[in-house]
Amino acid sequence: MKNIGALFDVDGTLYRDSLMVEHFKEMIKYEIIDPVVWHNEAKHTFQNWDKRIGNYEDYLLEVAEIYLNSIKGINRKHMEFMCDQVIKKKGGRVYRYTRDRIQWHKEKGHILIFISGGPDYLIERMAKKYEVHDFIGTKYHTDEEGNLTGEIDPMWDSINKEKAIKCFAEEYKLDLSRSYAYGDTNGDITMLKAVGNPTAINPVRELFDNIRKDPKLRERVNIIVERKDVIYELSPETKILY
Repeated sequence: MKNIGALFDVDGTLYRDSLMVEHFKEMIKYEIIDPVVWHNEAKHTFQNWDKRIGNYEDYLLEVAEIYLNSIKGINRKHMEFMCDQVIKKKGGRVYRYTRDRIQWHKEKGHILIFISGGPDYLIERMAKKYEVHDFIGTKYHTDEEGNLTGEIDPMWDSINKEKAIKCFAEEYKLDLSRSYAYGDTNGDITMLKAVGNPTAINPVRELFDNIRKDPKLRERVNIIVERKDVIYELSPETKILY
């Protein structure tokens, strides 16, 4: 008999923000990244998001580009302390709904896997903290001396997540028709489509719209919104005001 899997995105689905952004801030604190980079290049985009006149994904993409350019040449071992600090300080800042679902899946004996666009060295630590079976994140390549090259294998898009799901399904003998998946952005849509029990958590507008356009996905998806101390379950037909 095949196993049942539970596939989780991390940033925005489990963690209530972006671990990469937290690591970015930590590197500024330890003067690995010049604070001027933040003020000159990313602050404006963040402020637009903070005022709800910009797109959060635009902010993340801009920070991701700055982050990637800023870490070139840094030895991966030098980043480990900062990674540990991020998880120590922020690793518990998660959505209650998702945390409870992780516990539920553990009690059911399901195979838990994190599939995230976050840096692999951060997702590895979150996977260890929440005691999941396996994980994959965006791979940041190093040279022979362990220095980051600036080259990556991304894991935030739907195509690469789909490839990862197929590999994990084969490795762990998963019955995807009985498995579960949790995501929040359109990069997670192939993950939601791949399983019999998909859940969109605090979905961005693009994901919500694409769920509505897919009759099969719309029929079986759960849509969860967690705000303050209230957890809502929405219908794909829920009216969107903006």
